[in-house]
Amino acid sequence: MKQFIVLTLALVPFSLFAQTTNAPTSRQQKAAERRERINNLIKQEEEGALIYQKQGAFGVKLNTDGYGIFYEHGKYKTITKTNIWWMELGEHKDKHEERTSVPLVGGGFVFLGNPYIYGKENNFYNFKIGLGQQRLIGGKGNKNGVAVSAIYGGGFSLGMLKPYYLQVQDPNNANQVNDIKYSDNPTAFLDYTLIQGSSGFTKGLNEIKYVPGAQVRGALRFDYGRYNELLSALEVGVNVEYYTQNMPIMVNSSDRKLFFNAYVAIVFGRRK
Repeated sequence: MKQFIVLTLALVPFSLFAQTTNAPTSRQQKAAERRERINNLIKQEEEGALIYQKQGAFGVKLNTDGYGIFYEHGKYKTITKTNIWWMELGEHKDKHEERTSVPLVGGGFVFLGNPYIYGKENNFYNFKIGLGQQRLIGGKGNKNGVAVSAIYGGGFSLGMLKPYYLQVQDPNNANQVNDIKYSDNPTAFLDYTLIQGSSGFTKGLNEIKYVPGAQVRGALRFDYGRYNELLSALEVGVNVEYYTQNMPIMVNSSDRKLFFNAYVAIVFGRRK
């Protein structure tokens, strides 16, 4: 029994020594793997790959039927894939819209009132929120190159119809001017001889009608930013929106629920 105890006590220091020698080896291995990962990321970045954890960007869009501004947030998943969500506010316009002014004297250069759009029934604004992905198609090759990515996704769209008001001379009183929308008096609203100008943006804000819908977006983004922490890009794409009811913009144009447009956008932001 005494021999067993002595043998056990003799082996304990060897066991502790083995553990202490193995532990640093394990830590060293993990540290080496971490250094290797970092070195690979540095190498990929030097070769033009976009390496980051998340990104935030703002964009200004010019659509074939209007304009918009948006904010986008992205979270890096892999070297070729980033999950994104975005918010956008914009306006749709009808191709028949034409801004005009009322001359103070027939054919003169002095105009009366605010410029107006003849036959416009509603301003059509939209607020969109969506989820999607950004997939890298081609890396920069070097820091001075251009990275090409595909953007796609979809989500919710809220249409907002604001009645368009005109300042119109009262047919029964030449000294009185009224602010009217199309539904108030269609005949006077479309009478060139009575129109004095538009009533301004704020008129009708308390009468906005909200219409829910859905939206899909697809685009190509060309990122020409010289440094990976800065996002500078040109984006070209298409939007499709569908609403649950017709969205009238002009009096004499056919109303529709489906809107399709192409766009070009300037995008700028930061990565980290």
